[in-house]
Amino acid sequence: MPNYPSTNRNPIEEDIDAYHVDDHFMHNSSLYKEFLAERNEILKHKWIESEKEGNDIGFERALLDWIRKYRSNWKKQRRNS
Repeated sequence: MPNYPSTNRNPIEEDIDAYHVDDHFMHNSSLYKEFLAERNEILKHKWIESEKEGNDIGFERALLDWIRKYRSNWKKQRRNS
């Protein structure tokens, strides 16, 4: 059995509290918001390119294609807005 520090709380309660802190930080983090915005653009690109080809091109291919073709301009536009 693990040797936990003596507190009145069990490790599961502590994990739940840590999760809520992480969750709050994550949703208020500008880095996380930037990640979500970029991911959304990649998913839109995946959908458009998949429709053109008539089949799912997959996330990895869409990611690499979007980075190569659009990422630098997208980031510039975000900085300027």
